Amino acid sequence: MIGSVILAAALQAAPIDWDALPPLPWRTPPVLTPDMQGFVQREVKLRKCTTPKPGTLEVSIAVLVDENGAIRTTVPRAIACPSVEQYAAALAAGFARGNLLPRPGASEQWYSTTLTFTLPQ
Repeated sequence: MIGSVILAAALQAAPIDWDALPPLPWRTPPVLTPDMQGFVQREVKLRKCTTPKPGTLEVSIAVLVDENGAIRTTVPRAIACPSVEQYAAALAAGFARGNLLPRPGASEQWYSTTLTFTLPQ
């Protein structure tokens, strides 16, 4: 766990080329439940988070997958709403456990995914 925290901190210290990260190889794409959407909606309102597009909030997450397909760590892209960033990173880790396509012979690798939340207008 400590190694993952150090690794995540190191990744955040260096600029991430988000466009260069391959997409996370989902077996089944995640589905955000109404409760998940509601939590983010409340956080955005409570924390007065600004959103670049009305009606949606996208959070990109870098995900480190080890050679066995296990999630080592997740790093959210900053959107000026830390509680939502961390929530999205935790959701991505949970969604990915046991839900990634096999990667025979693969080594540890970074991927990206984006979770899109719906906001009331």
